[in-house]
Amino acid sequence: MPALTARRTLETTVATPADIPFDAVLAGQTPMVFKGLARDWPLVQAGLESSQAARDYIRAHDQGGRVVGYSGDPSINGRFSYDETLTAMNFKAERAALETFLRRLEEVEGRNDAPSVYVGSADLDAYFPSLKAANDLGLGSEVFGPQPPMAGIWIGNRTTAAAHYDMSNNIAVCAVGRRRFTLFPPNQVANLYPGPLEPTPGGQVVSLVDFEAPDFERHPGFLDAIANAQVAELEPGDVLVYPALWWHQVEALEPFNVLVNYWWNASPGFVDTPMTTLLHGLLSLRDRPDFEKQGWKALFDYYLFGPAERAGAHLPEVARGPLGPMDEIKARRLRAYLLDRLNR
Repeated sequence: MPALTARRTLETTVATPADIPFDAVLAGQTPMVFKGLARDWPLVQAGLESSQAARDYIRAHDQGGRVVGYSGDPSINGRFSYDETLTAMNFKAERAALETFLRRLEEVEGRNDAPSVYVGSADLDAYFPSLKAANDLGLGSEVFGPQPPMAGIWIGNRTTAAAHYDMSNNIAVCAVGRRRFTLFPPNQVANLYPGPLEPTPGGQVVSLVDFEAPDFERHPGFLDAIANAQVAELEPGDVLVYPALWWHQVEALEPFNVLVNYWWNASPGFVDTPMTTLLHGLLSLRDRPDFEKQGWKALFDYYLFGPAERAGAHLPEVARGPLGPMDEIKARRLRAYLLDRLNR
């Protein structure tokens, strides 16, 4: 449904990965597709030759480690999500040698009743360092900041990752096959009907809406979500960049598909995940009277969501404590204080 009605994500071309306008994508909250940017990658070229050539290329770079793979019955139609009870997943996960999963994919390729199989987010540095060295965008700290990105590879058949968000910015490189990303800005969260906080398919909640057959009686807000959606159709060598917290459903459209992605945050390593704050907010804020919550909202706006320097600007530097610029030492002290408070 979204693929038929949502507007197309902005597509453009750049000469090199260094020319990607990251500020326009991230600060402007404008996902962009860069056509053919990774077309010269050896992995992309192998995939254009055949799916078998792509698998053999990956095999040649396999370090022999045990990766995490996922498989689902043909009845799930490739959509990895919750089961009917919403208390478990509709697929199973296992750790095995990469060759185990590659052989499964070979055995079922071309079958209409094929089970869904994919290897998810295998760390390139840990499992395929030589593949990464030969297939990389060559971006460094000027883009990613002090913390290097987590570069992962996704290998599978026709599968769908139900709509979810990540807490990191993302560069997605369609290496083999075709992919469709259906993207929604963060403010569409309510219209996507997130599932339970646990269990989750891969660490994040996913939308309960089946995009192929949406039930608008149960999920009427999804009509508004579609009106705010974008669709990025990726061919081999295309690169999609989009900001953290954007919801995205990812469909692998060919019998064999490979994606390489880079997750990164520009924040220093000592900065904690805001998800911890959200979860504690469920404990400390959600069930308070509305008039209290509005008061706390004003405090959060003052201390957290306004300019970083505002709350401490009127104080002498020596008295600012955590209201001043955060560093690793201050972060440790604040974390210790919080742990003490939580354990009281």
